[in-house]
Amino acid sequence: MAAVTKDLLNTYIESDGLGLAELVNRGEVSPAELVEAAILEIEKLNPSLNAVIHKLYDMGRESAETVDRKALFAGVPYLLKELATSWKGAPNTNSSRYLKDVVADFDAEVVTRLKKAGFLLVGKSNAPENGWSISTEPKLYGATVNPWRADATAGGSSGGSCAAVASRMVPIAESSDAAGSIRVPASCCGVLGLKPSRGRVTMAPFADVWHGGAYFLANTRTVRDTAAYLDAVSGALPGDPYQPPVPERSWLELSREAPKKLRVAFTVTPPEGRAIDPEVKQTVLDTVKVLQQLGHDVEEHDISLDSDDAWKTYTHMSCVQTAAIFEWLSAIVGRPVTPNDVEPITWAIIERGRATDGIRHISDVEKVRQLGRSIALDLNAYNIYLTPTLTQLPRPVGFYDMSMTDLDAYNALWTDGAFTFPFNMSGQPAMSIPVGMSRSGLPIGVQAVARYGDEATILALASVLEQEMPWEGRRPPVVASA
Repeated sequence: MAAVTKDLLNTYIESDGLGLAELVNRGEVSPAELVEAAILEIEKLNPSLNAVIHKLYDMGRESAETVDRKALFAGVPYLLKELATSWKGAPNTNSSRYLKDVVADFDAEVVTRLKKAGFLLVGKSNAPENGWSISTEPKLYGATVNPWRADATAGGSSGGSCAAVASRMVPIAESSDAAGSIRVPASCCGVLGLKPSRGRVTMAPFADVWHGGAYFLANTRTVRDTAAYLDAVSGALPGDPYQPPVPERSWLELSREAPKKLRVAFTVTPPEGRAIDPEVKQTVLDTVKVLQQLGHDVEEHDISLDSDDAWKTYTHMSCVQTAAIFEWLSAIVGRPVTPNDVEPITWAIIERGRATDGIRHISDVEKVRQLGRSIALDLNAYNIYLTPTLTQLPRPVGFYDMSMTDLDAYNALWTDGAFTFPFNMSGQPAMSIPVGMSRSGLPIGVQAVARYGDEATILALASVLEQEMPWEGRRPPVVASA
């Protein structure tokens, strides 16, 4: 077991993923030392945050001995989200009692790419059951606490990942997003969260999830880590249903180039006339002012969408595949799922999916795809579309209650994320950028959306904002220390 000095711990805490890998590349630190530094911080902070629900230290230690020390993220400690992605030998429970004994027996394609990139798995991050919440409070593992304030949600469904990254347990953690679940917790915890373009990262072994509505990537603290992570895991497999255009250069390289004069639209008007927190609104306007000062063309533009109707259709569509997934899982578990195996809202989703006939389902899919096209067409004149990530500050723990039995009432609570789910439908890349802080000490994210396939413009813009509206110096009350 490698020793961890105070100097090494300071280096670990203050460095991003690429920074740590550069030290490994030069032989200044070893992967084993970084794993031990991550373990120390997880052990110190996790009792307060409950961000890591499976500690896989021995897996990280074992892999540290053989990792390629010249890889892009050589020796970087990493957390996998407890949802869907299979890493051989790691639990794969989806935070559900039904799957509590399941252990992955193969590596998903993205995991093969993560291993090649040099990441070392040290644990799995907390998530709500089946990922269907924008808070992280599964009954199986308990709630993840926001490192900025214990009474506020860390967001979801990637709340464990975001809390771990914000508190500096690890520099990078996996996340996924079917209605905002990369971006929402990024905003709540003050980190970066990019939902990539549809098809940018293969879903293998699955062909498709939620008819293109679900996406996987990561949460980080620096733009360059997000760009390099995208380089490491992106790419479709032959036959994948969605294959966005691929740039000639790496996203890391493209992220370093200040964007030329952009046409930017923005909105601070939530759909259906709902309220917006004044500090959230001001954060968007402050970002707009910075972009104007940098010489970009900026205009206000409210998206044309019946948000309530779109949300009802999208969530109804998703129920069928959820029911089908649980049917498929019955072969792994050895028996069908029952109401006692899952939380009430999950059971309500399964039942609605089972009760939806094929004609209704294909009609929902068609409507979602038409809505997605209309959103993309509405914004096609702009390089960037800026919105709040959340219309409100992080809600109290318990606000999104998966013990509810009325699915429609539960889904109606999600109005704070009205600006996130439309881009799950349209397939456009969208990133929450942590440019703001409330007077009460809670982070505020601004969402930047680009045209399909154009992650490069978002990353380049975020790099500029990283300099103009810096967040690197901020530290939550619960944070790693030497």
